[in-house]
Amino acid sequence: MRKRFLFVVSVLMLMLSACGKSEESASEKTTGGAEKEELQKVSLMLDWYPNAVHSFLFAAQEKGYFKEQGLEVEIQMPADTNDPLRLVAADQIDMAISYQPQVLVARGEDIPVQSFAALVRHPLNQVMVPEDSSIQSPKDLAGKTIGYPSIPLDEAIIDTMVKTDKGDLEKVEMVDIGWDLIPAMATKKTDAIIGGYVNHEKLLLEKEGHPVRTLNPADYGVPDYYELVLVGSEKGLKEKPEVFKKFMTAAAKGQEFVQENPEEGLAILLKQEDKSSPLDKEIETKSLEILLPLMDAGEKPFGHQDPETWKTVAEWLQKTNITKEQIKPEEAFINLQE
Repeated sequence: MRKRFLFVVSVLMLMLSACGKSEESASEKTTGGAEKEELQKVSLMLDWYPNAVHSFLFAAQEKGYFKEQGLEVEIQMPADTNDPLRLVAADQIDMAISYQPQVLVARGEDIPVQSFAALVRHPLNQVMVPEDSSIQSPKDLAGKTIGYPSIPLDEAIIDTMVKTDKGDLEKVEMVDIGWDLIPAMATKKTDAIIGGYVNHEKLLLEKEGHPVRTLNPADYGVPDYYELVLVGSEKGLKEKPEVFKKFMTAAAKGQEFVQENPEEGLAILLKQEDKSSPLDKEIETKSLEILLPLMDAGEKPFGHQDPETWKTVAEWLQKTNITKEQIKPEEAFINLQE
């Protein structure tokens, strides 16, 4: 679950070289001579290596929910954190997990992607400080150092939080530490970090004996944005809406299964762990406990997106100069279930 915004050039190159995909509607014969419809192949790229937030996908796959909808879903890991959105935009994969702000940034660069479901409905990326720190609110960051992975969105979040809390932004020092967020906090290299997630870095720090407190951006002027969304290309969503609708039907069933059977859902996930990124059962169990309420759309269908949320986030991104062009937020997403 990592953000990158410097993907525009590679997206455009891929779009120029991409060829359209043709849908297959062949049939095959069973051993008994009867015909059955071939499954529609769908490619999905994760935002990061498999972890608790993806449990619903692997549950839907193992329990046969995708097959019930006539889909054969290939779940891929990205080689680079920029890959999901740029490959979707180039129609080289059908759908991907990305981030609401990133979708809006892409559309500001005329990259034709749309969100078709909100997965995690609130920010996971929060400011973290040692449990015994004197920092109690954003204004206390004045005179302190904040480690971050040099991402403009993180800078905008800190800017908004400190100003909303009536702090002195000029006295806040942002320190580029790359993705060494956990070491920076564990060794007290910086007084705070941003770029880490409450369902991952926070849990790992606590397990290693470095308890932290968090400051939620949504409590200090930053829109309560969707951390993770499902995206497709405008072309794909327009040409194959039924495929995306079937996918969401199966995905919602997978999420319901995980909600009702979290231990079994995690057991299915743990079978998918990547050798390069082994999973810690204890961490993933706690992570899922954090995530499930944040993924709940209440009385709305799983994945429902609120137009007002898109409007508010788009306005904030422009106000903080993350996006330069005015974006039509109503064109950045689509609710397939309605």
